[in-house]
Amino acid sequence: MTMLRKLGIVLAVLVGLLVLAAGLAYALFDAGAAKKKLIEQVESRTGRHLTMEGELGLSLWPDVGLRLGAVSLSEADGRTEFAALKSARVGVAVLPLLSGQVAAQRIEIDGLSINLVKRRDGRLNIDDLVRGKAGDEADDDKDKPEKDAAGDGLQQIEVAGVALRDARLRWHDEASGKTTEIADLDLSTGRLSARPAASSYAIEQLTLATRGSSDGQQIALDLAAPAVTIADGKLSGQTLDLKALLEAAGRRIDARVALQGLGGDLAQPAVERFALTVDATLGETQAKAALASPVGVDLRGKRVTLDKLSGALELSSPKLPMKHLELPVDGSLSADLEQKKADLALLTRLDDSRIDLKLAVARFAPLALHFGLDIDRLNVDRYLPPAKAGAKADGASPQTPGAGASGSTAADAAAAKIDLSPLKGFDIDGTVKVGQLQWRGLKLSRLDFGLDLAGGRLQLAPMRAALYGGSLDGRVAVDAGNQQFSIRQNLQGVAIGPLLKDFADKDVLDGRGSVTLDVTTRGDTVPALKRRLAGQAAVDLRDGAVKGINVAKLLRDAKAALKGQSTVSGTGNSAEKTDFSELTATFRIADGIAHNSDLAMKSPFLRLAGEGDIDIGQDSLNYLAMVSVVETSKGQEGKELDQLKGITVPLRLRGPYNKLAYSLDMGKLIEEAAKTRLKEKAEEKLGKELQKLFRK
Repeated sequence: MTMLRKLGIVLAVLVGLLVLAAGLAYALFDAGAAKKKLIEQVESRTGRHLTMEGELGLSLWPDVGLRLGAVSLSEADGRTEFAALKSARVGVAVLPLLSGQVAAQRIEIDGLSINLVKRRDGRLNIDDLVRGKAGDEADDDKDKPEKDAAGDGLQQIEVAGVALRDARLRWHDEASGKTTEIADLDLSTGRLSARPAASSYAIEQLTLATRGSSDGQQIALDLAAPAVTIADGKLSGQTLDLKALLEAAGRRIDARVALQGLGGDLAQPAVERFALTVDATLGETQAKAALASPVGVDLRGKRVTLDKLSGALELSSPKLPMKHLELPVDGSLSADLEQKKADLALLTRLDDSRIDLKLAVARFAPLALHFGLDIDRLNVDRYLPPAKAGAKADGASPQTPGAGASGSTAADAAAAKIDLSPLKGFDIDGTVKVGQLQWRGLKLSRLDFGLDLAGGRLQLAPMRAALYGGSLDGRVAVDAGNQQFSIRQNLQGVAIGPLLKDFADKDVLDGRGSVTLDVTTRGDTVPALKRRLAGQAAVDLRDGAVKGINVAKLLRDAKAALKGQSTVSGTGNSAEKTDFSELTATFRIADGIAHNSDLAMKSPFLRLAGEGDIDIGQDSLNYLAMVSVVETSKGQEGKELDQLKGITVPLRLRGPYNKLAYSLDMGKLIEEAAKTRLKEKAEEKLGKELQKLFRK
């Protein structure tokens, strides 16, 4: 005979006696004995101490009701409190019990508090409750068949409502020292029903509200669901509405999630419309988001799909150049939670930019993903905060040439730090294509590069683009582990003047040709990076000019001063320039100083060679150029310098780029001019003597 049939016979016999026995049972109920028995059972099975301050209350008709006063349960050590409640009442209708139904009138719990603790070794303070004491598992297994049989007899469970008032949950992590507390937790429901045999469940008027705090942040949650039912495995419901509020110093985030039109079944529930709205204030910045999509869920495969994601993102800040930014969103999202993979397709517009992003997440933690980003045009400068008045483009503070280590230290202190830590912990690869791009004044088109980020090392390669009438081909690498940067670039057919002006705001050189660069550096500020630059570079330009000095004018001044001065000097003028038809040079770079010894510059009437250093860290020059007037009177102003033909004159250039100083060695010039004059006279005299000789 099964346990279910035995229980039925016993219940049938007791039905006739129940009414007569009720009064007697109520009179004979010994609250003290019941409390003692309950305390002994708890301590026997858990080793914890149960304290019951109030009296037990029992009612038998029209429902079996149990009332509890203040109750507390200790930690396993028996000294500190694990959980407590102020009062509770559970009422169960009597007559439905006789037909295998549990019909609770109402379950009410007031002032429940629970303290959860994660120990330094990773154990929880509830592990002993989950496992039970030794031997309990065997006892449980022994009782299991009877429990299952008894469970088979519960055909229906009905609860008029549940009320959980003023509950509190406290979580403490001993390893991190972090404490999170959820207080003022209130849970209320309308009718709850369940018919397990028919897989039918229903809940009405579910509301949940709570307030919490963590590390100075205040959190509030509110959940409401008018009705949710499951019949024959099918899910249906109206709207589930969740609101969340986070407040902290200078921050407020107000979010709402609404699920409308619940359907599908228990294995594959579906939502006709998922809607998320966020309104956030972060200091002076306002951010808003509104996203919506149908949702499909596969609980067996642990997959979630949002196949028609749409909405908009907004950002407002007085620090933004445009003050207000809005991004429409159109795309789809699918996530495989079991495999920890996800795919995202997103299409948006940023002002006049069309942005198409496709992203595949191969692993959630640590993050690993592949992406493709395609943008038709983008002006990044439009979205960067305006530069401070008088600030240098590279963030370095102006320095006096020769300031030395103290000046460098001061510049580092004033410059913004470069934080590469966000590059660590990711495994990302993908491609980026931009039709037209402007960044920090630099203008490129048909930009195409691959991105690879792994182990804290970022590499952009191969990198190709068209710029300033020419092309770019190279790579860039950044290593967050040792704060190192490396750049290899080859520019061909580029107009160097507009490039330098747009990118570095320096108007020092003009011309078209090639520039190659292979350098490395390390540091956490721009000044430090410039001082530690090392590598090599080469320039090969045609039909250009060196800005800031007019060598032809300088030589004309020198010619006029041959009789009276020993030197000619001055400072550079941005309106002056020295034209050239060819300019080539190679540089060896070490400790931020580029050394050159093979400069060759040609113009129709001048030749210039020399050697010297460019101090990149100090934006200054120290260079000795050897200027020669070629044997021609053709070309720009060439006839005025016939007297200086064949003479080589040292020209010293030194100082910062924007205030270049120069000096011409007049003594050397006079000496060379005298030698040339003597030579000419000697040749003239020799010629005359030869003529006399031949006439004889």
